Amino acid sequence: MTYYLKYRPQKIEDLDIHNVRESLGKIVASGKIPHAFLFSGPKGTGKTSAARILAKVVNCQANEKKFGEPCNKCSQCKSITRGSNIDVIELDAASHRGIDDVRALRDAVKLAPASSRKKVYIIDEAHMLTTEAANALLKTLEEPPDHVMFILATTNPEKLIETIRSRVTNIVFKKATEKEVERSLAKIARGEKLKDKGALSLIAKKSDGSFRDGAKILEELVTQKIKLNTKDAEEFLFKKKTFNIEELLSHLSEKNTKKALKEIEGAVNAGVSLEIYTSAILRRLRDALLNKVGLEGEEYAELNKKEIIALIRLFVSAAIELRGAVIEQLPLEVAVIEWCDEQSVQPEDEGEKKVSKGGDNGNGENVDTGDSKETTPVKKVVFHSKKKVKEVTEEVWTKILLAIKPINTSIEALLRAAKPLGFDGKVLTLSVFYRFHKERLEDTHHLRVLEGVVAEVLGCPTRIQCLLAEPQAKQVLKVEPKEEVVLTDETDEDIIKVAKEIFGN
Repeated sequence: MTYYLKYRPQKIEDLDIHNVRESLGKIVASGKIPHAFLFSGPKGTGKTSAARILAKVVNCQANEKKFGEPCNKCSQCKSITRGSNIDVIELDAASHRGIDDVRALRDAVKLAPASSRKKVYIIDEAHMLTTEAANALLKTLEEPPDHVMFILATTNPEKLIETIRSRVTNIVFKKATEKEVERSLAKIARGEKLKDKGALSLIAKKSDGSFRDGAKILEELVTQKIKLNTKDAEEFLFKKKTFNIEELLSHLSEKNTKKALKEIEGAVNAGVSLEIYTSAILRRLRDALLNKVGLEGEEYAELNKKEIIALIRLFVSAAIELRGAVIEQLPLEVAVIEWCDEQSVQPEDEGEKKVSKGGDNGNGENVDTGDSKETTPVKKVVFHSKKKVKEVTEEVWTKILLAIKPINTSIEALLRAAKPLGFDGKVLTLSVFYRFHKERLEDTHHLRVLEGVVAEVLGCPTRIQCLLAEPQAKQVLKVEPKEEVVLTDETDEDIIKVAKEIFGN
C-alpha cells in the first residue's frame, strides 16, 4: 500500500491543516452536524480523507449517544476505512456529471441506509457537474431526508452555482504550509522507521502544499534507495548537477542567445525533465522578484524588476506550451530567442527614451531614415506585458483564436462555435452554441490551456465561464490575406466538421 493511503488521517485530530482540524472539531463537539458540506481547496490537501472521517463520526457505533472522534474499531468505522461500507457512497462528478446521474442519485437518496445511521454521499470534483445537474441536485441539498448527509469536494468552488454554495457548510482547505507537510511526512517517517530525516523539509518544499505529493515523493526516494539527506535528495529531485540556472540567467541578462540555447541543450542532453527545469527557472525568478519588492528572496542584481517580470511571463508561457510541444525544448528556445532579440524592455530608471524620427523597419523597431535629426519621446513597453484589455472586441477574439491554434487545434475548433459575451476584467464569459462544445471546453485540461492563452492576450489573469446559447449564423472573420477563422453555425454539418477536427476522421 502506498504511503499516502497507508498513513492517511483516521481521526479529526490527525488532520494536518490546522484550520480544518479546528473547524470540524468544533462542529462535531457542538452535536449539530449539518446535512451538507462543501470541502474546497487545492489537490492533495486531505478533502476526501476528511470526508471519510466525518462519515465515520456520524456512523460510529461508539457515538450513539454523543458525537465525537470515531473509534476506528467498530464494524462501521472499519468498513468505511476499507471503503466497503455500502452506505458511504463516493462519486466522481467528472464521470457522473449529467442530469440523468443526479436524477438517479435523487431516487437512491430516498432509500433508507442498509446498516448505518446515515447514508453519506461524497461527491468529488463537484464543480464538474453541469449547470442542469447542479440545479437538479439543489432541491435534494435543500431538503434531504434525515438519514442522508452530503459532502461535496472541489478544487474550484467558484465554478459551482451560487445557490449550491449558499446551502452548504463550507470548510476551506487552504494550501498546506511547508511545516504542515513536513509534520505529515514526519509521521510517515516514524511509521516506516526511517532514520535519516534531513530531506523532509526539502520534500515539503517540492510538494507545493500537497500532502499526497509529499508522500509520493518520499516513497519514491525510499523505493529508489536515495539517502534522505539534503544533498542526495536535492540532486535526485532537482537534478542540480545536470543544469545550472544561475548560468542560464547570466546568459539571459547579457542577452547572449547562443550560450543560453547551449545551456538548455545541455540540460536536454543530460536527460533533465524540462518541466522540472522550467519550474526551477521560475522559482529562481520568483525569488529575485520578491527580493526586488522587499520580501524574502534571493537577490539577482543583473536584472531589474521589470526585466524579471518580463522573463517570468515568457517562461510561464513556455511552461504552458511544453505540454503539447512537438519538439520538447522548442518553447524554451523560442522564449530565449524572443528575450535576447527583444530590445523593448524598459529599464526601471527610464521613463521615456529619445529615438530618432524615422520609419518602421518591419520588425516593430524605429529606425533613422536620415531625413531629420529631430527626436521624439517614445515610451518603451515591457515585452509580453500587454496593456490590460477592457473589452473583448472581434479583433481581440480573433487574436485569441490565432493564439490558441498552434497550441491546441481542438480548442480552437471548439471556439469557432462560441463568441465572447462579456468581460468584467476577471471573467471572460463565452456564449457557446452547442452543449457538446460547452462540455469539452469545460474539460479541466482544455480550460487550463485556454485560460493561460487568454490571460496572455488580455494581459491579466482571466477565468473562463461558458454559457449555453442559441447558435448564430455562420460568420467568417478576416484575419490575414491568406487566413480566415470560420465560426460554426447551427447546422449538423458544421457540428460534424468541428467534431472531426477534434477527434480526427
